[in-house]
Amino acid sequence: MGTYEDLFRSSTEDPEGFWLRAAEGIDWDVAPQRALDSSGAPFHRWFPDGRLNVCFNALDRHVEAGLGDQPALVHDSPVTGTRRTYTYAQLRDEVAAFAGGLSRLGVGHGDRVVIYMPMIPEAAIAMLACARIGAIHSVVFGGFAPPELAVRIDDAAPKVVVTASCGIEGKRVIPYKPLLDRAIELAGHRPEKCVIVQRPQERAELGPDDLDWADVVATATPAGCVPVAATDPLYILYTSGTTGKPKGVVRDCGGYAVALHWSMGAVYDIGRGETMFTGSDVGWVVGHSYIVYGPLLAGATTVLYEGKPVGTPDAGQFWRVAAEYGVKTMFTAPTAFRAIRKEDPKGALAAEYDLSRLRCLFLAGERLDPETYHWASALLGIPVIDHWWQTETGWPIVANPVGIEAAPVKPGSPTRPLPGWDVRVLDPSGQPAPPGVDGAIVVKLPLPPGALPTLWNDDERFIGSYLSAFDGYYLTGDSGHIDADGYVFVMGRTDDVINVAGHRLSTGSMEEVLATHPDVAECAVIGVADPLKGQIPRGLVVLKAGAVREPAEVEAELVQLVREQIGAVASLKDVAVVPALPKTRSGKILRKTMRGIADGLDEPIPSTVDDPNVIEDLRPVLRRDPGHGS
Repeated sequence: MGTYEDLFRSSTEDPEGFWLRAAEGIDWDVAPQRALDSSGAPFHRWFPDGRLNVCFNALDRHVEAGLGDQPALVHDSPVTGTRRTYTYAQLRDEVAAFAGGLSRLGVGHGDRVVIYMPMIPEAAIAMLACARIGAIHSVVFGGFAPPELAVRIDDAAPKVVVTASCGIEGKRVIPYKPLLDRAIELAGHRPEKCVIVQRPQERAELGPDDLDWADVVATATPAGCVPVAATDPLYILYTSGTTGKPKGVVRDCGGYAVALHWSMGAVYDIGRGETMFTGSDVGWVVGHSYIVYGPLLAGATTVLYEGKPVGTPDAGQFWRVAAEYGVKTMFTAPTAFRAIRKEDPKGALAAEYDLSRLRCLFLAGERLDPETYHWASALLGIPVIDHWWQTETGWPIVANPVGIEAAPVKPGSPTRPLPGWDVRVLDPSGQPAPPGVDGAIVVKLPLPPGALPTLWNDDERFIGSYLSAFDGYYLTGDSGHIDADGYVFVMGRTDDVINVAGHRLSTGSMEEVLATHPDVAECAVIGVADPLKGQIPRGLVVLKAGAVREPAEVEAELVQLVREQIGAVASLKDVAVVPALPKTRSGKILRKTMRGIADGLDEPIPSTVDDPNVIEDLRPVLRRDPGHGS
């Protein structure tokens, strides 16, 4: 591939040539002659004259190349005690059948399909089936509550929703059908049909607009691959905004396929016939890129794991999966490793498995704390690679590219920007920050292939959210610095979106829910450091004058309210009733100050504070350990 320096220079000095060469790794119906169209800047489009089908590239071309008998997808489910392996030929046939079923339901090019699924093979099959016929999928994490699902149904306006009768969280069976029914009641848009995978753990009662997945597939004529424009959307994936409706990140077909295929070799060092295990969920961007599309575009074997890193049944499951399937590269969130370490601090369970084929461990989704890095490195004796990216970017921005050449590791840094990503750090006036000085982390436009071209039906919000802060730059929303060696250090969010176990969640949306309680006058939610999950939300509420309820009773109701409105994934378990919230004289709640105190920092009190006594009264509440371990 050449050295990192050579490739990075080529990607910035001649991006057209660099990405046209990378595009040769993809099979095109019409090969692009141009890499970049900037005529509509700041909306940049990649491979504007190219046509392809992403499903063909993920499945059919490998079968045609003689890899039909190679394992494509392994489903490993310790929560149900089942395992199943699909070869490339089998997976292609299953996808073609479901794609035919969707076509029969009237789903075609450009139509949307919402997929609300647990970690079962049908989730990946449904995604690939949409890609096969040129439909646009929008996967919603199976743990989201009906109001969150309803908002996404309204925004995407799907023709069909695909779900399962239930999901399994540890030992709990969660029926999905009542959640979907409630979401459709709440939504203004009504899907024409819902397709349900009936699972034996809890079967769903089907209504007049519901169809059994098995029946849809049994009567379907297998569908062929529909070539689409490289600039056509492949999927919509919703990410948390600080308030209001979530942002629908659009992913195009051509740029995404090229970037993912390139990243599989360059970043993860995975090629045909090798196995990658990504411990995430298909509802998140990591699942889209590196459980489903990336490994299959590379002709590799991917492991779809339905379980937790601990408790299903023990903290050795990731090691078991790695040993059983000969995993070369493992990718998960630091949270998973903190959980494993908490249960098995000496790493004794890892010694029970043959991990000799495991070559790299990649961690992303939140900042990798040096303690977890050192523990995993010592335990495994292989490169432990922190890397940084976002839902919006689709693939890593900053990483140590082991498939090109591995750079020396600096704990606390995900290393240097990958080819294609011109990363800068700017001060508030838009000037470059000196090495080692924190500022806003930005990327010089145009963004490389694979990154979002816009937001679904909202070009204005795309510009307002990402492009308006600094002219000519994409605002990542993270702050940090670049050192003298070019290493990037990501120190945290610049807004109030917090990171709970690798899932970005909006404190603003949690505050909106708390504020609906009849006894609550005002409230604040802050993200506080947590040794296991990175951050957890903590709620502080002031009751209305005259409220005579017991504080503990109100606190319990508020925790339940957030669970119902946002879902268990919000993880808000600590709400405290307090006499007052600290504010500036202009009325702004001092969230940053409270967060610093809660994290044990010597947080300076802003000169603009209205009443310093309020902060002093809150210190014992903010400093206490809530005692919630999970």
